[in-house]
Amino acid sequence: MALLDALDPDQREVAEHLSGPLCVLAGAGTGKTRAITYRIANGVLRGIYRPTNVLAVTFTARAAGEMRSRLRDLGVSGVQARTFHSAALRQLRFFWERAIGAGFPRIVEHKAGLVAEAAGRLGLGTDRAQLRDLAVEIEWSKVQLVAPENYQRRAIAAGRADVAGVDAATISSLIAAYEDVKTERGAMDFEDVLLVLVGLLVDKPDIATEIRRQYRHFVVDEYQDVSPLQQRLLDLWLGDRDDLCVVGDVSQTIYSFTGASPAFLTGFTDRYPHARRVELNRDYRSTPQVVDVANRLLEIAPDRMAPGAVRLVAQRPSSVPVQYHAYPSDDAEASGVAEQVAALIEEGVARSEIAILYRTNAQSQAFESALTAAGIAYQVRGGERFFQRAEVRRALVMLRGARNQGDQNDMPRAVRDVLSQTGWAPVAPSQAGAMRERWDAMNALVVLADELHARRGATLEEYVSELEDRAANQHAPTLEGVTLASMHAAKGLEWDAVFLVGLREGLLPISMAETPEEIEEERRLLYVGVTRAREHLRLSYSTSRSGGRSARSRTRFLARIWPEEEAPERAPRAERQASTRHALEAMDPDAQACFEALREWRADLARESGRPAYTVLHDATLLAIAQAQPRNLRQLSLLRGVGATKLERYGGDILRIIGS
Repeated sequence: MALLDALDPDQREVAEHLSGPLCVLAGAGTGKTRAITYRIANGVLRGIYRPTNVLAVTFTARAAGEMRSRLRDLGVSGVQARTFHSAALRQLRFFWERAIGAGFPRIVEHKAGLVAEAAGRLGLGTDRAQLRDLAVEIEWSKVQLVAPENYQRRAIAAGRADVAGVDAATISSLIAAYEDVKTERGAMDFEDVLLVLVGLLVDKPDIATEIRRQYRHFVVDEYQDVSPLQQRLLDLWLGDRDDLCVVGDVSQTIYSFTGASPAFLTGFTDRYPHARRVELNRDYRSTPQVVDVANRLLEIAPDRMAPGAVRLVAQRPSSVPVQYHAYPSDDAEASGVAEQVAALIEEGVARSEIAILYRTNAQSQAFESALTAAGIAYQVRGGERFFQRAEVRRALVMLRGARNQGDQNDMPRAVRDVLSQTGWAPVAPSQAGAMRERWDAMNALVVLADELHARRGATLEEYVSELEDRAANQHAPTLEGVTLASMHAAKGLEWDAVFLVGLREGLLPISMAETPEEIEEERRLLYVGVTRAREHLRLSYSTSRSGGRSARSRTRFLARIWPEEEAPERAPRAERQASTRHALEAMDPDAQACFEALREWRADLARESGRPAYTVLHDATLLAIAQAQPRNLRQLSLLRGVGATKLERYGGDILRIIGS
């Protein structure tokens, strides 16, 4: 009862439902991981579950590691919390010799090399980008359980024709060639791990029975991201039983391009009519200001949410308003964000509690440069894995050696003593660069030691075991640096302060999103980004690439949210002059002469009227006129910055200057 008293009424309903099908619709920040870990702990502590009979499945190694860690904090160990692939690979390795007999195949982490060889056999010339897109398409066909001979029909029906500029019939042949290459190399890809296990459970009833005897209680987190292949495996694990708890949020469905489908979540109660359905809508993560933006994003009409969406109810007290910034150029946006990050750090927000999120990884470079110039440490999520760093591997070896020698009751001090031999010191180095990165990595291990000791009095032995578990599952501790990540990579994470950047048409929604379904997925991606913020949320975009003509517009998803009175922030005078100079240097001599003549005319006009020159026409407009050199008023009217009033007032003079 003391365990359950820590939950709100809806979370408690989840934790007390210990048998039969349960569907939990959990909005962002509503404590879904808390609810399901307490449910498992409740079942174990009441003697209804044996820990080794529980299989909890999620989609990232980090989420699985977090679930195991929370269960250990609740005094429960032995529960299998894994990703689909990790659980399947473990079972496949265990039964391989008995079922197949031959040596276990090599697992291929990256398909590009095999796809390139298969393409070569078909005489297809492909570049790196095409190989990536074709590899994704092969993954889609496999998780959708589409055989090569059926690919063309299914792909056309799904609107996936001409992927990477290759027709569906050719891709069908490519998939078959890829499978041949893989077989010849004695290799399996990640999708094969699930496919082969599915085949094994279908063809070997004795193995299926043994697995079902082992696992009796199932929990599936992020159920909106399940693919047909994963659902097929889950069905085979279950057999004719229904002791299944699924947790998901249709508003966070952002992986349909990989084959994920929210249909399994939305149709769960159709499949199990007697299932209990619980909605978690109390948001403990974000302030009311952030929650308001999140809810309004999901409104397909005023006060009407998108189908299946959970309307969040903020539980935190009111705080700072959401900020909106429009910048004149990409560089100005990066510099402006870096300045705001520095201000937040000065106010006391930890660097590790700040994130800059963008739509595509290509956007990170400008922000990396701006943070470096500002002397702010950062980490790019998706870069080098923490446990693959040389200094971390060395530290882990030294900690293993010290675990039987150190004072088990003063684990944090023992960890500091060991790490001081690797270059860690209580005070961070003042300079940025590789030395600071190494210190940040070691300090993350120190912080983790303090956290584990405070939470559950962990000994050195338990601390090293935790590190080994995290290393096996790539569950890195928190680094003390600003996080740079794509919105996709940020799913499942949260920070005190979040900057969502590049929020413009063409990037969000991405230009490749064309169908209504694809557009709505882009809206949900922005929702995921917004709901990562606990308190500070800053939204921004740039109106042009380099400060020239304002050709960009903010994303349509913020149409009823962005304050209309916000105008683009003016760049510093030196930056505007530099932008004009660079644009001029790119023009031919005739256009440069035309621009100078127009600027001289504007200066005379401004002097006569006694007002600033830019109120006549901006430099960006003069540059556009000089570049286009229109021959009549209609052509002139098409240029940005030349409205009806200015056309009438200045049109004749401009055409005369161009023609002279």
